[in-house]
Parts: sequence; structure tokens; C-alpha cells
Amino acid sequence: MKKLMSSLLVAIALCLTFFTTPALADAATALTARGAKLFSANCAACHQGGNNVISANKNLKAAALKQYGMDSTEAIIAQVTNGKNAMPAFKGRLKEEDIQAVAAYVLDQSAKDWKK
Repeated sequence: MKKLMSSLLVAIALCLTFFTTPALADAATALTARGAKLFSANCAACHQGGNNVISANKNLKAAALKQYGMDSTEAIIAQVTNGKNAMPAFKGRLKEEDIQAVAAYVLDQSAKDWKK
């Protein structure tokens, strides 16, 4: 339940970025900025620019995320937390809040087609 609520809060923060006060937008921006730093330090070796050096078709672009059922905060959090196939689990390496920030960043970047 705690994970679901945390995921819901991340999703709400991202949605509110476009429809609310600057303070809430700043919070969502801070979350994705934190996610960007964590992604760079932990994920970019295999996923630079939203790509996947191990399995090119399972990249982090919007179409692939949707195709593989990974286009939600919950799905990305589960993947990063538990790992799967060649991807290692980050549970124990990253805090739950850090994993949520990475998920927010991945969804934000996929919506932008990984263009800054």
C-alpha cells in the first residue's frame, strides 16, 4: 500500500506540473532533476539517451515502454527495484524515494523522446 501511495504521489506530481502553481511545478521539476542525477550515475551506462545497449528493442522510448507494459510509474519502479533478465535489481542500492525519482525522470524523458 505504501508503494502504491508513493507511486501515486509521483504520478500526481508529474501531472500537476502542467496544471498548477509554480510551487508544485517546482517540486515536480526537482523530482525529475533528482531522477536525472540518479539515472546518470546508475542507469546511463546501459540506457544513455533512452537506448538499451543489451537489448536494443527494449529501450526507454515511449513506444517501447508502451509495447512492453512499462509505461507507468508503477511498472518502472517494479523493474528498477527488482530487476529482470540482464537488468540488475536496485533494491538495496537505491532508496525507494530514489527509485521513484528515476521512474519520474524516465517517464518525463520518454514523453520528450529523450530530447533535452
